[in-house]
Amino acid sequence: MSKLATEKQERNPRGIPKAPFIADVGEFLGPDPSPENALKEFQAALAYVSKCSPCMSLFTYGVGVNDRRKYRYMDHNLTQRRKGLEEKIPDIKKTLSMVEFLQERREGKSSSADEGDDLDDDDLEGGNDSGKSLTTTFELNDTLYAEAQLEDTDTVYLWLGANVMLSYKLPAAVALLRSKLESAQNSLATVIEDLEFLREQITVMEVNTARVYNWDVKRRRELREKEAKEGKVEAKAG
Repeated sequence: MSKLATEKQERNPRGIPKAPFIADVGEFLGPDPSPENALKEFQAALAYVSKCSPCMSLFTYGVGVNDRRKYRYMDHNLTQRRKGLEEKIPDIKKTLSMVEFLQERREGKSSSADEGDDLDDDDLEGGNDSGKSLTTTFELNDTLYAEAQLEDTDTVYLWLGANVMLSYKLPAAVALLRSKLESAQNSLATVIEDLEFLREQITVMEVNTARVYNWDVKRRRELREKEAKEGKVEAKAG
């Protein structure tokens, strides 16, 4: 099984093992074929311990666990993670847009591209309107909004998860949100890449299972035919 040892080292950048393709079932099983034992050894070759990702822990169970189920378990976890990221990224973008608007307003910069409003003569004579309160709406849930007056401020409060909220100065909040957005987008790209890789491995495992099964069926049929012919020869000789 030296070929398996080589195949075992082939993994994607996140450590997900590549499923070896059994091109020649007879060669894979050897001169004394035992499909059941060979598949167990194949499963053991793919079992490993990896600390790089929580979803890899299923591979530590080793012999006796179906590899396709391992891949499908990981596929399910990554699919859930992809769904969470696709919901999270729009929220980060929305929050970042609002904080950037507050920062621009604080700095007295024109944000006509965002607001779509022109300054009137009074505003031009009195300077910028960064010191005035802003009437806006904020989301309470998916379908409920409330009106609020936003005073000029240099501080915002951001939810960090786990019922934790911290205050940040506007520049620090913008930097944090941009970092979170970039990280989430990179994570989503990685998850999509891993999902595509996993589905390829699931297909390979299904093909391997079918090839070994069909090979065993053919071998048993040939053995029965051979035994039947030998029985007829012995009967004639007798």
